Amino acid sequence: MGPICTQVTPVDELIANVFTNLPENYQNHRWLCERPILATKNNVVNVINTQLLQQIPGNTQCNKSVDSVPDQTQMVNYPPDFLNSFEPPGVSPNYLSVKVGAHIMVLRNLDPPRLCNGTRLVVKKLMPMLLKLQCFLGVARVKMFHLRISMIPTDMPFEFKRLQFPFA
Repeated sequence: MGPICTQVTPVDELIANVFTNLPENYQNHRWLCERPILATKNNVVNVINTQLLQQIPGNTQCNKSVDSVPDQTQMVNYPPDFLNSFEPPGVSPNYLSVKVGAHIMVLRNLDPPRLCNGTRLVVKKLMPMLLKLQCFLGVARVKMFHLRISMIPTDMPFEFKRLQFPFA
C-alpha cells in the first residue's frame, strides 16, 4: 500500500505524480476518482485545474460570468470589473473553462438528492449558453442539459449576483 499523503512543492511535480497519463486516461472515470488533489485555496485549485484542462485534447470553451448588484443605485460603487475579481466559496469563478470530456463538480444543491453540491459530472457537449452533462457515478448515469443560474454569495460585505454555470 502506498502513502496516504505526499507533499510536493511545485504544482507541475504534483500533477506529474498524480495524473501520470491524463491525455490517455481522462475518460476513465474510475482512474480519475482514485486521484484526488486537496488544496486549501481557490487560487491553487484554479492553477491545477487550468494545467489539467490543457492536457485534455480538444477545444476549450471559456464561459464568462455576468456580475451585477441587485440595487441599481449601487452600480456606480461596484463596477463589473470589480465584481469579476471576486471568487467567494461556493460560487463559480468569473471565467469557467471547460472541454468535452472534462470532469466538473456541482457547487450548489440543484436537484437533491440527484444533483447536489459535490456531484461529479462529465461534459458531453458545449454550446454557447448550455452544457450537456452526464453524471458518471452511482446507479443512474443521468444525462442532462444545464443553463447558467444566478448565485448570490451570502458571506460578502455587500450583495452581488453572479450569472454562471454552477460548476467548478
